[in-house]
Amino acid sequence: MDLLGLINTFIRVVENGSIAAAARAKGMSPAAVSQSVSRLETHLGVRLLSRTTRSMTLTESGKRYFEKVRHIPQDIDLASQAAAIETKPQGSLCIATTAAFGRHVLAPLMPTFKQTYPDIDIELISTDRNVDHRLEGVDVSIRIEAQLNDQLIARKIASLPFIFCAAPVYLARAGIPKTPEELSQHACLVFRYPTDGRFLPWTFMVNGQPVNAKLNPEFISDDIDIIAKIAENGGGIARLASFIAQPLIERGQLMPLFHSDQGEKSDVAALPMNIYACVNERSALNSKVRAFIAFLEQQLAH
Repeated sequence: MDLLGLINTFIRVVENGSIAAAARAKGMSPAAVSQSVSRLETHLGVRLLSRTTRSMTLTESGKRYFEKVRHIPQDIDLASQAAAIETKPQGSLCIATTAAFGRHVLAPLMPTFKQTYPDIDIELISTDRNVDHRLEGVDVSIRIEAQLNDQLIARKIASLPFIFCAAPVYLARAGIPKTPEELSQHACLVFRYPTDGRFLPWTFMVNGQPVNAKLNPEFISDDIDIIAKIAENGGGIARLASFIAQPLIERGQLMPLFHSDQGEKSDVAALPMNIYACVNERSALNSKVRAFIAFLEQQLAH
């Protein structure tokens, strides 16, 4: 009997709040998860969960048992890391990232990373929702500054430019804004955070001071690629990360705004997008996570 496996499944059930949710997290069927819990209960000779068709609660025995075993999987991982003592990076690596960064930056880099570290098996979670490192088995997440929280250890790995831009057809129709104040008279394509409903502010450095522009949000979306597509088709002005905007600018589909044509430094500049690599705790910085972070830093530096 794989007692450690049964214990790990029981922990996942409690942490996820239901057998169905634990099954999704572990990639198992609900019936297999339920059977694992039943086998553990039979082994212990006590009922751990009180289950009905509508709810699941821990029994008193279940509460006591959970408190004693909840740290076992983490302790085993730490022991394995200590025993390995910096062997070559290997094993599964789960990376979580925002949808746009995953699509435009990470996905094209993954084949090169895999060639460099062939013994690392990669899972990439690309989503703008909040992910829970512990519950979802995430080793490292790539986040922007607005997504950081106190539960994660974050390390800044890059600063990428934001570019304000619009299609030539829109600028021919509406005119070219010269200052952030003029944006209130233009159609602004605004990104809304899907997690909390906030607008992504359009922040400039004006003569060395941060200024949030007053916007006229004519179009709003929680998908930055949709915003880029609306901008391409003349819908208004967008604030896009350079890895999205630059290819469109090079193809002539968008024109950058608030920049100097003569090469001298402008008094108006967009604040950059700061990129962070985040882990749940310092012990999660094992060799495969450090290898990925170092690889990404190097690639983003170029």
